[in-house]
Amino acid sequence: MQAFTLSRKPDTADALWICEHKPVFTQGVAGKPEHVLHPGDIPVIATNRGGQVTYHGPGQVVAYPLMDLRRAGYYVKEYVYRIEEAVIGTLADFGITGHRVAGAPGIYVRLSEPASHALLPQRPQLRRPGSPAPTPDFTDVGKIAAIGIKVTNHCTYHGLALNVAMDLQAFQRIHPCGYVGLQTVDLASVGVRASWIDVARQLAVHLQRRLQP
Repeated sequence: MQAFTLSRKPDTADALWICEHKPVFTQGVAGKPEHVLHPGDIPVIATNRGGQVTYHGPGQVVAYPLMDLRRAGYYVKEYVYRIEEAVIGTLADFGITGHRVAGAPGIYVRLSEPASHALLPQRPQLRRPGSPAPTPDFTDVGKIAAIGIKVTNHCTYHGLALNVAMDLQAFQRIHPCGYVGLQTVDLASVGVRASWIDVARQLAVHLQRRLQP
């Protein structure tokens, strides 16, 4: 990703890489070592993306959009919003409602009613200028998708990870995304039986649609 991004020219076509990783913990640039509890035999790799520690492994769809945002015509905040919307759309295809939690990037699922469309009380809301940032509230939610990006010269790399059917025990070896006690879920644990390839295809369709200029 770094080599692709550094070698880009103004006319280099954007790309979308979809993959599945072997077990690995990755630390973002702000990652704190105390959030890695007992990695055991799973390697811990330092990266230059944003965010804290997370886990990648079999049964998880990882997507890396490699885009020129200047050419696309929108800024980083909207880029992240569009990625989140792609994940929410993918979850909806499988009957699950994705949610945002104020102050905590990523997409979450209501644990008590994964298909419920009711708004979360802890959803992001308009804040007055100068007001303090919200403290994330993870009551009745589990994280199903993590987002960590990097932008260099207006070009994006790294991306997102959507949990399909994986060994969730690995997340207990860390504080996921730097949050103590945050529960991590996948589609399988909220009652959806879907193959990796089916979810990957749907996510790719939504990303291609949402990330259009």
